[in-house]
Amino acid sequence: MTATYTPRNPIWCAGCGHFGVQGALHQALARLEVAPADTLILAGIGCSGTIQNNLGTYGYHALHGRVLPTATGAALADPSLTVIAAGGDGDGYAIGAGHLVHTFRRNPALTYVLMNNATYGLTKGQDSPTAAMVSTGGREQALDGILLGLSVRASTFLARGFARQPEQLVRLLVAALEHARSGRGFAFVEVLSPCVTYQDTYPLWDAEVTDLDDDPHHDPTDRAGAFASCLRVMEQGRVPIGLIYRGGPAAHIPDPGPAHVGLSDLTAEYREIMDGYEV
Repeated sequence: MTATYTPRNPIWCAGCGHFGVQGALHQALARLEVAPADTLILAGIGCSGTIQNNLGTYGYHALHGRVLPTATGAALADPSLTVIAAGGDGDGYAIGAGHLVHTFRRNPALTYVLMNNATYGLTKGQDSPTAAMVSTGGREQALDGILLGLSVRASTFLARGFARQPEQLVRLLVAALEHARSGRGFAFVEVLSPCVTYQDTYPLWDAEVTDLDDDPHHDPTDRAGAFASCLRVMEQGRVPIGLIYRGGPAAHIPDPGPAHVGLSDLTAEYREIMDGYEV
């Protein structure tokens, strides 16, 4: 008899923002009635990279920075799956930044939840690419994943939530999952998810977030307007959250071709290659 996997208890510190992200994702999947057997969560390296152990879905732990190409492959191999990639700001904005750009460009039908705590929590608090969001001591500017996504014209869904605001976060994740599941393309949700041990940004982000969902002048279907809205908020020293942009063409899902290739199909080609090495 096959045993059913029992989710593990999270390894995160008490108060970690990732608890809020996990709870919101669980609620979003339940609200959409997505069965665990129809869901694949792939995670990167870091504290956030254990989320796939906790929800009882299919899960996969990808190489550092490589969660997006792995998730893209899964979505292409089985378009019926609800594919969710998850990771942190180090995994997604540092070693994985190149893959993020090209995933915006390719627009595959999957959801990416990036938990931003502005630090490398798993390796004891070094600065991540977003550290300048919460610190003025360095010379570097923070990488902003939302502005990056808006600059790639093929992107179709961009949102930012805050772990302290679970109701909005659930709404954003529901919208993101619906976007990807309907074939519209890549849904990117950055979540401000404080690390209480090395970079406790709850008080700072409580004071600094500005909800564009409450701004009557913000139009999430206008890419240029969304970019301008974000810059306006950021120039005030604040952080824009909410549904930033949704639009663009539907995702293009190429035919991956035959799923199985028999050995006999490759034998002649293999022999020809090996003959080339004869001395």
